[in-house]
Amino acid sequence: MDHNGVVVHGRRPVNRAAFVIHAQVHEARPDAVAAAHAHSVHGKSFSSLGIPLAPLTQDACAFYEDHGIYDDYAGVVNETVEGKRVAAAIGDHKAAILKNHGLITVGGSVSSAAWWFVTMERSCQAQLLAMAAGEPQEIDPATARLTHSQVGSDLAGWFQFRPLWEQTVASSPDVFD
Repeated sequence: MDHNGVVVHGRRPVNRAAFVIHAQVHEARPDAVAAAHAHSVHGKSFSSLGIPLAPLTQDACAFYEDHGIYDDYAGVVNETVEGKRVAAAIGDHKAAILKNHGLITVGGSVSSAAWWFVTMERSCQAQLLAMAAGEPQEIDPATARLTHSQVGSDLAGWFQFRPLWEQTVASSPDVFD
């Protein structure tokens, strides 16, 4: 589809909410080649807390000071103004937690956007488990920032996604049919 939501290739209907979110994110972030958004189990559960991911693990440090929270849930995102608010919540970050909704990530490649989504979902799961087990111990801010610089770049996201991509292609070659 084009930037106005008009289907230019194919005949399938357009998911209005997905279009509104993605179009506004791409308009606000021309550097983002791709955006990944879904209502994953752990992302939805974590989003209901309305809190940011804590630096509990090395992987979670990829999002340290690098994700926003959209806390203005008002139902399905069908209006452009709502899409703009989601984009504003992402800001210059690689991700946002959409309160009572799910997760969204962006990247300079499809691979990095996908990896950030997978990693954020898994980090939400890890934090939920840690919180259920007791009082999680956070990585100190200086170490979290250092770790972010080591694992949080777009190149690191692209690189980390490659094995998952190769595994998917090898186990499901029909995905391209």
